[in-house]
Amino acid sequence: MSSTVEQIVSRPQIRETQCFIGGKWLPAASGKVFDTIHPATEEVIAQVAEGDKEDVDLAVEAARDQFDGGEWSRLNARERGRLMYQLADAIEAESEELAALETFDNGKPISDARGDISLVADCLHYYAGWADKIQGDTIPINGEYLCYTRREPVGVVGQIIPWNFPALMAAWKWGPALAAGCTIVMKPAEQTPLTCLRMARIAQNVGIPDGVINVIPGYGPTAGAAIVKHPGIDKIAFTGELATAKIIQREAAETMKRMTFELGGKSPNVVFADADLDVAAEGAHFALYFNQGQCCCAGSRLFVEEKVHDEFVDRLIEKNKGRRLGDPFDPQTEQGPQVDQAQFDKIMQYVDYGKQDGAQCVSGGQRFGDQGYFVEPTLFAGVSDDMRIARDEIFGPVLSVLKFNDVDELVRRANDTNFGLAAAVWTRDITKAHRFAAQVRAGTVWVNCYDVFDAAAPFGGFQQSGLGRELGEAGLAAYTESKTVTVSLG
Repeated sequence: MSSTVEQIVSRPQIRETQCFIGGKWLPAASGKVFDTIHPATEEVIAQVAEGDKEDVDLAVEAARDQFDGGEWSRLNARERGRLMYQLADAIEAESEELAALETFDNGKPISDARGDISLVADCLHYYAGWADKIQGDTIPINGEYLCYTRREPVGVVGQIIPWNFPALMAAWKWGPALAAGCTIVMKPAEQTPLTCLRMARIAQNVGIPDGVINVIPGYGPTAGAAIVKHPGIDKIAFTGELATAKIIQREAAETMKRMTFELGGKSPNVVFADADLDVAAEGAHFALYFNQGQCCCAGSRLFVEEKVHDEFVDRLIEKNKGRRLGDPFDPQTEQGPQVDQAQFDKIMQYVDYGKQDGAQCVSGGQRFGDQGYFVEPTLFAGVSDDMRIARDEIFGPVLSVLKFNDVDELVRRANDTNFGLAAAVWTRDITKAHRFAAQVRAGTVWVNCYDVFDAAAPFGGFQQSGLGRELGEAGLAAYTESKTVTVSLG
């Protein structure tokens, strides 16, 4: 590792490590802290307050006060939008330090972190534009009545985000909630709390009223569970694992909270023989190995038409050989470490599963280096649909290649999963592309591209990949309630 821990520490400044409640920085009520780790060196960056139920109670009280009768509830929509624009602009102004902080806490390459922060600002700019455009309808009904609808904020929202895109996932949640007029209690992932806490400071600095955004770092079974169960929270927005979402559904049943979930996937990525194979190979490689494979929509099941299968696998092997792993602060680094020891161990276990089940590991499959949670870009050929590496979400740099011949059989195989988050197809035949897009069960389908995101385009999954949508107008709708008003004119 070329950079020492001391050199890396000098880049981002660690200032926010406590709970942010009602505009104040507070230690956890219990006095507990937890370590956040730099995944490239396995060394402690800082100790962060470990929030729990008592801290959540205070945060909900602050958010409730602002929503029910505080400055935020009285603010007109255009002023909300103005403050959101200022937040987005301030994040752009601090993008270099935020990117460094993201790389330090998460381990992703600095070039990727810079791209993430750019998308954070873009998302907040997009939703700032929506703030004064949330409108109802006038409805003609029988009789002498005026009937109209209002779209009103759902209330205090509990938001629980993952560690793979910490700053961006905060923006995906904050944007529609703030535009709608909601107030927020957020729990960032315990592995990566630092950028969310820094963004809370920036929000306060631009004038978003205290209590509108509250951040409680901590663990899922304690802080997360307290948010889910709290009767003062009206909606839960969660991004993470399916197993956790099922727990949330059970725990929130008592209070009938509104819920949106963005969960995992095992996305089929299909390459037909008539595709531009150079473009398809580049796209398929990016679809899985981007962000160390830690993407919910990663194209982890790569279906390749048999007549070009061997050639395509060879192309991927060559790309893996040339992939640059190492210090995530080096701008030339393409792949950083996995986020923590647990994720590293899980990935290596699935590499073993692939070998045990009879797949051929044709590239990678080993730890990279002797420090940090690095996994070589790993490629399995000879994979069948029933293998564990083809069915389970690994969330790491492990790509499974499966052969196909028959198009109808391909669609059945692509849909043979409990997930349904994303899919892609590579072909020069536009009829074939549209046919696949219509038949595959997935919330997003990319044609001759992958991982193309925009704040205006809804994102979410079918089946066990989630409930509801994020981004776009659809994401905004999840933070509003529709109220019907009927006035007698007789």
